Amino acid sequence: METQNRTVFIAFSSQKGGVGKSTFTAMAASILHYRLGYNVAIFDCDYPQHSLSKMRKRDLEAIMQNEVFKKLAKRQFSAINKKAYPILHCRADEALKEADIFLRSSSVPVNVVFFDLPGTVNTPGLLNTLAGMQYIFSPITADRVVIESTLTFTDVLSNILISQGHTSIQAIQLFWNQVDGRERSPLYASYEKLISELGLTLMRTQITDSKRFRKEGEAEARTIFRSTLLPPDEKLMRGCRLDQFMDEFLKIVKL
Repeated sequence: METQNRTVFIAFSSQKGGVGKSTFTAMAASILHYRLGYNVAIFDCDYPQHSLSKMRKRDLEAIMQNEVFKKLAKRQFSAINKKAYPILHCRADEALKEADIFLRSSSVPVNVVFFDLPGTVNTPGLLNTLAGMQYIFSPITADRVVIESTLTFTDVLSNILISQGHTSIQAIQLFWNQVDGRERSPLYASYEKLISELGLTLMRTQITDSKRFRKEGEAEARTIFRSTLLPPDEKLMRGCRLDQFMDEFLKIVKL
């Protein structure tokens, strides 16, 4: 696949923990880098958790312990002939500067840089770093605290940073995550109305709830879903609509 020679800065961002921002960062990066032919990097700025750096270490261990994953990794390397995408540490207030240094020194053109950022809005430099993103994706769940916190946070980005022109942000997209397909909570309709009234944008694709989001490579597993070294299994992607989400994601970011 041909990719344009430009770098897009993207963050899955939310003020609430546990809604999936690190998980979606890893999966989107892996799909783009390993399956779709883009060159990707991640800056893990979520101190002190550094969730994605720890995930990379676990992923390496899982591949060494699982013969199926070993074969998948070998086949993948032979097919695409490129290394795993880098996951780099830095503080939120230094992320843009560190990304610029990295891009200038990279031996290959980097199409997408993902930033895994802290969920606390008063983290030093966080708003400035978010203002340097081109695209922000915010997962929300049908939980009043999560939604109200995210809407307040997103409203600040939209109506203060963007309206005043102090930002590179081209789009902020909310999306439903952990949707229970068996139940239609009245919260969905009421909050979708509020999202529209606030002038915010909600993606069409809803990610259904699945235990696979909380599982990584295991010793006896035969398929992979959440990994920084391999892309998610395509059948598992379809099962929770992640395939539809990525199609919509690619149209939004115009890679």
